[in-house]
Amino acid sequence: MCACAGARAGAQDSGTQGSSSSSQQPTGEQNQGPATQYGVYQVADPLARVRYDNRYDMSLGFAYDHMKAGPNLLEGSNLGGLDMEGSYWLRRNWGIEATGRGYIGTSGAAPNVELASDGSLVVIRGPVVKQYFFVGGAEWLGPHNKHGALIAHAMFGGVYGNFQKDLRGEAPEVVGFYYNQIAPAGIIGGHFDLNRNEHWVFRITPDAVMTHYTFSDEPNSSLRYAQYDVNFAISVGLEYKFTSIKRSSNKKINWKSGW
Repeated sequence: MCACAGARAGAQDSGTQGSSSSSQQPTGEQNQGPATQYGVYQVADPLARVRYDNRYDMSLGFAYDHMKAGPNLLEGSNLGGLDMEGSYWLRRNWGIEATGRGYIGTSGAAPNVELASDGSLVVIRGPVVKQYFFVGGAEWLGPHNKHGALIAHAMFGGVYGNFQKDLRGEAPEVVGFYYNQIAPAGIIGGHFDLNRNEHWVFRITPDAVMTHYTFSDEPNSSLRYAQYDVNFAISVGLEYKFTSIKRSSNKKINWKSGW
């Protein structure tokens, strides 16, 4: 009887040890890490599909322009407006660009005091002036990669200057302004492009703006002289690339980003 009792007690001790050791071993579910529970993390590059093979693109931005509303004014005008541009690319690096720009603001005026018809004195200060540019020319794609690009352009055309809108019927020479007119103009500068994805680009466009207004005391006077002005302009906005239409090329290149 003593021998049977000892054997039974030994069997119980071995069973207890086996169950405790099996409970201490981790299960397969406990070994699963965050990667198994939440999936594998994949890095997505929004610039991976950036290319420079699109045929067309357009951009729109808020614009600033400095100008002088008259040939001898000491004070300039700080104008704000919009800048819309479009490009048609002929080859990998060369294209045609056109822009339409509108600016509006106030200008300093020459000292003036006029006697109105009712006998009161009229002083004109800070009249509103406007400029509208319509120019086009050549565009050159410079160094570029998937992050951004440098683009140069030289465009020529015309500008319409509205200087008499806010003069209360007085002649422009009273405040030292030009008459309303269409004049030759040129814009030379370029773009600093920062790609956001294959379609959208953040664009900064600094330019030198040249105008050639004519000044005279009368609108139809033969005693006229022209005034060349070179001023600074800049615009900030977005460009959209129409990537569905590609440029054609006979070269065995894939037009991917890179100089």
